[in-house]
Amino acid sequence: MPFNRDPERSAKEAVDIEKAVDEQSSQQLSDDPHSEIDLTTFHERVAGRLVVDPEEARIEFGEEIASRLKLSADGSKVLWPQPTDDPEDPQNWSDRRKALQLFIVTIAAIVPDFDSGVGIAALFALAEQYETTTGVINNLTSNWSIFLLGWGGIAAVICMRHFGRLPVLFWSQVLAVAFMVGCTFAPNLRTFAAMRCLTAFFGTCPQVTGLYIVTDLYPFHLQARQLNLWTMGFIVSPFLSPFAFGFLVARADWRWSYGVASLYGAFVVLMITFFGEETMYDRSIKPIPPRPRKGVLTRAATLIGITGSRMSRYRPSLMSGVWSHLDCVWRPQLLSVLIFEGLLFGFGVGINVTNAVFLGTPPPVGYGFSQYGIAASYATPIVATIIGELLGRFINDWIQNIGIRRHHGVFEAEYRLWACYVSIPLYICGFVLLGASLQNHMSVGALVMGWGIAQAAIMINTVAIYAYCNDCFPRRQGEISAFINLSRSLGGFAVPFFQVPWAEAHGGLQVFGCEAAIVTGLFLLVVPALQWKGGQLRVSRNGSSTVTLRF
Repeated sequence: MPFNRDPERSAKEAVDIEKAVDEQSSQQLSDDPHSEIDLTTFHERVAGRLVVDPEEARIEFGEEIASRLKLSADGSKVLWPQPTDDPEDPQNWSDRRKALQLFIVTIAAIVPDFDSGVGIAALFALAEQYETTTGVINNLTSNWSIFLLGWGGIAAVICMRHFGRLPVLFWSQVLAVAFMVGCTFAPNLRTFAAMRCLTAFFGTCPQVTGLYIVTDLYPFHLQARQLNLWTMGFIVSPFLSPFAFGFLVARADWRWSYGVASLYGAFVVLMITFFGEETMYDRSIKPIPPRPRKGVLTRAATLIGITGSRMSRYRPSLMSGVWSHLDCVWRPQLLSVLIFEGLLFGFGVGINVTNAVFLGTPPPVGYGFSQYGIAASYATPIVATIIGELLGRFINDWIQNIGIRRHHGVFEAEYRLWACYVSIPLYICGFVLLGASLQNHMSVGALVMGWGIAQAAIMINTVAIYAYCNDCFPRRQGEISAFINLSRSLGGFAVPFFQVPWAEAHGGLQVFGCEAAIVTGLFLLVVPALQWKGGQLRVSRNGSSTVTLRF
C-alpha cells in the first residue's frame, strides 16, 4: 500500500511520491543487477503476474533470491505477499485466528443488504401504514437505500486507508444500528426514508472491508477460496430478511422485523468489539512500525481509532484516498469489468426488489401468493447462493491450478476470467426461464429453478471479478471493493424503476430475456478482450511486470 511519510505533504505530493517510487523500483529491477529487492512488497510491483512454483522461482529470480522465498506448508507454492518474521504479521497468524476475523467480517457484510431487505418483507405493511402504494415505498426507500450503499463504501475506504480497518468498521456499524433503531420507531414516511438511507450509507462498510481483510490475512493462492465465503455473505443477505421476516410480518406489526434486524446489527457490533482485530499491517514502511502491545486499554484505543490516528502520519492522507480512487477507475481493465459486473449483479438485485411485487400481485401480472408464500419463495436464492459458493470454490481453485501448471509455474490475473465462461450460460438459462415462468404462469418449480440458476451464476461470476481485479491492483483492494460495490449498487438502484412497468406492458420473458442479452453482449465485448490484451494493460500501468530478476 502506498504511504505518505510526511503528514504535512499535500495529497498531490503523495500521489507524485507513489509514482516516483514505482518508476524507481522498475528502473532498479531492470538496470541494476545488484539492487536489493524487498520481497514483502515485490508482488505489488509485478501486479497480475506471480511466480508461484518454487522451481520457476529459481529460474526467474536466481538461486540466492529463491532461497529466501517463504513457501506454503507443503512447499508447493511461493507465498505472496511474503510474510515477515514478525509473529504479529497477520499473514503469520494461526488458522483459527484468521478464521475468526473472516467470520466477523462475513457476518458484518450481511448487515447492509439484510437491513435493506427487511423493507421487501414489510413492503405491503409499510404501504398500508403510511397510506401509499408499494411503488412509492420501493422508489422512496428501497431504491435510494441501494443507491447509497455504493457511495458509503467509497467513504469507508478513504477512512480505512488513513485510520485502519477496525475503527472504521466499528464506528460504521454503531451508526448503522442507531439509524436502524430509528427506522423501527419512525413516526412518518419521511423520517423512515431518511433513517433507512442513512442505515445503508454507514452500514455498507463491511462490504468493502472484506477484500482488505482477506488479502491482509491470506496468501495469494488461498484468497479466491476465502473471497467465496465473504462474498456469499453479502450476496445471500438480501434474501435472508424477506425469507425470515415475511413470516413475522404476516403475524405481527412490521416494526418487529426492523427491531429484530437492529438486534442482529447489535450482535455484530458486539462481535467486532470483543473479537475484532486490526489486520492492517504497514509492510510498506521501513522499518515496519511495531504493533501495539496487548492489553485492555490498548485494545480500546485501537477499537475507537486512537491508535489509527497515531499511525496515520505514516499512511496516505484522506485527500490522497480521493485521488487514489480517481487514479484507479479510468483503467480499462477495471472500468470494463465494472460495467459488466454492475449490470450482471444489478439485474439480480432488481429481481430481489421486484419479485415481492411479481409474486404478491394477483394474476395476470403476478402469481397472487400470500405473505407466507412470498416469504417461502426466498429460500430459493439462499440455497442457490450456497450452491454457487461450493461450485465457485472448486471452479476457481481448479482454474488457478490449471493455469499455473500450463504456464510453467506462473499465474497471470486473466486466468480468473475463465470462470465467467461457466457463469454466463447459467445466467442466460436462469433469466430466460424466470421470465417465461412469470409471463406464462408456469409452475412454481419452473420459477424456482430459473431464479436459483441465475443466482448461482451471479455468485460464481462475482467472485471471479473480485479475484481478477484484486490480482491486477494488489495495492488497491479497498478501491476495487468500493467500485465493485458501487457498480452493483447503481445497477440494482436503476432496475426496479422500470422492471415492473415493463413486465406489465410486455411480459416477463421480454424483460428478463433482454437483460440476459445485455449481460451476454457485455461479456463478449469485455472478457475475451481482457484475456487477449489484459497483460499489456497491466504492464503499461505497473512498468515491466514480466521482468526476470538477475542477482
